[in-house]
Amino acid sequence: MRTEIASLGEFGLIRHLTEENETRNAGTLLSVGDDAAVIDQFGRQSVISTDMLVEGVHFDLMYTPLKHLGYKAVVVNLSDIYAMMATPTQITLSIAVSNKVSVEALEEFYEGVYAACEKYNVDLIGGDTTTSRSGLIISVTAIGEVAPDKFVTRSGAKPGDLVCVSGDLGSAYLGLQLLEREKKIFLENPGVQPDLQQQSYLVGRILKPEAQMDIVEWLQEKGIMPTSMIDISDGLSSELLHICRASEVGCVLYEDKIPVSDEARPMAMQFNVSVTTCALNGGEDYELLFTVTQEDYEKVSKNGLISVIGYITEAAEGAHLITKGGNKHPLTAQGWNSFG
Repeated sequence: MRTEIASLGEFGLIRHLTEENETRNAGTLLSVGDDAAVIDQFGRQSVISTDMLVEGVHFDLMYTPLKHLGYKAVVVNLSDIYAMMATPTQITLSIAVSNKVSVEALEEFYEGVYAACEKYNVDLIGGDTTTSRSGLIISVTAIGEVAPDKFVTRSGAKPGDLVCVSGDLGSAYLGLQLLEREKKIFLENPGVQPDLQQQSYLVGRILKPEAQMDIVEWLQEKGIMPTSMIDISDGLSSELLHICRASEVGCVLYEDKIPVSDEARPMAMQFNVSVTTCALNGGEDYELLFTVTQEDYEKVSKNGLISVIGYITEAAEGAHLITKGGNKHPLTAQGWNSFG
């Protein structure tokens, strides 16, 4: 059964999609349903970030399940809040939809939104819906809280600091290449069904990423205050250069220290691309890239999910990658560019 959005109208649609909405945070005083939401941060500082996802630019509905898309739309915004060493508490969600989308499809999308809200303990407190003539457009604003002046920016890295990264890199990019390849095969031979069971890790990294809540909570628990931090949405090289520019420093990155998954190596070989290139330039891993003082090395090295991959230098020394063979190359930003 398919229900046309027009049969509900804008406000009917909002009521329908948000009737199951729950609030989880004491700071959410007034949620969906009024002219504005009301939140109380109880003397803590607010951190706010917005991201937009556009069909045909950031996602392809041919291979992206709507439930996964709803989940990812929330997670990529929460990742920015965690990158400030803050705790996300609320989101607003705005969508523009064309008449090719049914109410049932939007219900699926919202299932993913609510699953992410539940996992990360955030409240959906408002948003907007409107018509689109060019596919699905999603905009999420995430709000978080942090103890006064305990947020971490991109601009605090100092020469001698260690460069750290969580998790592994390059898997999301390879998952995307795999999906694009299977889409091409399917369009040429509609009778051939893609078999992605053996690549669930790589595909999962692109379709259903996670924000690094556990890493931030661990750093807070251990009393480690990063000197700078950013999440990896556009690729390791681009993000590290963002930190270098904002902090007015240089860096040295070691190729053999960059963490990649066991699944990524053979897939990179299949695509005839260096797994290091995938890790440096791929993007959408949503891991955390951060710097710490050398005094924190012992603590950081005890966490198996964190890799120390280089160090910060004086700005005059520039940004460089030391290859496995010991060669030194300038680090260049070749990751995702929205207007490239």
